[in-house]
Amino acid sequence: MTDTNIIPNQENALHIKNMVCNRCIMVVKNQLEQLGLQPVSVELGIAILPSKITDEVYHAVKVSLEPFGFELIDDKKSQIIEQIKDAIIELVHYNDNDLKVNLSDYLTTKLNRDYSSLSKLFSEVTNTTIEKYLIAQKIERAKELLVYGELSLNEIADKLNYSSAAYLSAQFKSITGLTPSYFKKIKENKRKPLDEV
Repeated sequence: MTDTNIIPNQENALHIKNMVCNRCIMVVKNQLEQLGLQPVSVELGIAILPSKITDEVYHAVKVSLEPFGFELIDDKKSQIIEQIKDAIIELVHYNDNDLKVNLSDYLTTKLNRDYSSLSKLFSEVTNTTIEKYLIAQKIERAKELLVYGELSLNEIADKLNYSSAAYLSAQFKSITGLTPSYFKKIKENKRKPLDEV
């Protein structure tokens, strides 16, 4: 019996690094349940527990998640960076056709913070910009769609909110060193795991 009205706060929220897909959510949820914890919710980068997290519970969760490549995040800056990355991954990889939103508005709404402060913090901590991170994620998504072979380059460009297939192609080549058509032809798995982008 979980209370869906429980509001996440620093006392009952676990911030988790390297959660990038639905399978990650399933693994984290499973591990928490194996520890006898009944999470109220598990989403990319965060798990909400029904009660305050004790040091003992925190350590048990940390040990349980490490073999799967997940890390608990303690400091506030790192938590915000992970929230930005998770929001961008969710936008690019799991919200088809939602890429037409304004990125700064999307992140401001999603994280309830001023975009300029988010952008400055992201650049300071990661040595790249939010925009470059978004582009890297879009190129990974383009690689995935090219490998599937179900969409034309024009359709992929439209899906990823590029103004044209030529612009996507130029950005793809700039990032990967390959043209999309050559990438598709070699059929090697040149994709990166999302947490390594």
